[in-house]
Amino acid sequence: MIGKQFFSITKPGIIFGNLITLCGGFFLGTQGYFNFVLFIATLIGMTLVIASGCVFNNYIDRDIDQLMERTKNRVLVKGLMSLKVALLYGTILGISGFLILYWQTNLLTLSIAFVGWFIYVVIYSIGWKRKSTLGTTLGGIAGAVPPVVGYCAVTQRFDLGAILLFLILFFWQMPHFYAISIYRVKDFTRAKIPILPLIKNIRYTKISMLIYIVAFTITAALPSFFGYAGWVYLFTAAALGLAWLGIGLYDFNTQNDKAWARKMFSFSIINIMILCMMMAVKL
Repeated sequence: MIGKQFFSITKPGIIFGNLITLCGGFFLGTQGYFNFVLFIATLIGMTLVIASGCVFNNYIDRDIDQLMERTKNRVLVKGLMSLKVALLYGTILGISGFLILYWQTNLLTLSIAFVGWFIYVVIYSIGWKRKSTLGTTLGGIAGAVPPVVGYCAVTQRFDLGAILLFLILFFWQMPHFYAISIYRVKDFTRAKIPILPLIKNIRYTKISMLIYIVAFTITAALPSFFGYAGWVYLFTAAALGLAWLGIGLYDFNTQNDKAWARKMFSFSIINIMILCMMMAVKL
């Protein structure tokens, strides 16, 4: 039971999603020889760093987590772990992850990983999440870091490829987060978190999602035009982006916004998983 608590407080679902995008960045950066040892070391290092950020986020958000249906059973909300143990655990995870990245990758990769962790824990969780819709944007920035980490671990440089990966993930995350905010709007209302559907309205949020999806579709295609990926990737990226946009446009004026948002959310996950896998295809 104790082991389960230490596992669940790291938000394994978030870790898994971020590692998928990290793999995409690593695949995109690999041109020729695949360094398996470097790949595993980068995965382990970032797993620990992301887990650390999630533990600290659980600590910071424990008061509002108890107000939301989807988070009311988290470890710290139910008092299943002491706050001191949680802070120590998060610290150990973070230090271990950064040490592995420093030892096995390079200083650039370490620095980018730390920036992502700092934005998520300090600027987003402590600073802006409860103050402004800017919190969503900052969360999107932090979430766009893992593929850049994977890419820089291989290439040892921050170039156009890294910038494209960052933009792809950022433009993907905004409609992904907005979809959650629509179908979980009651939770965010109870917790008094300023999300776009509450500050503006749901229709405005849906339009914003479609704009970001267009930006995502265009940006996701660019790696092929700049020589980082092949035509198979380009076709897949275009098809996924247009399909996502089509799902959003279809039944846009529905009275059941929650069902619409759930469809958008579900496809966003399928979209990014396939896209990251296709980054390994060089044809």
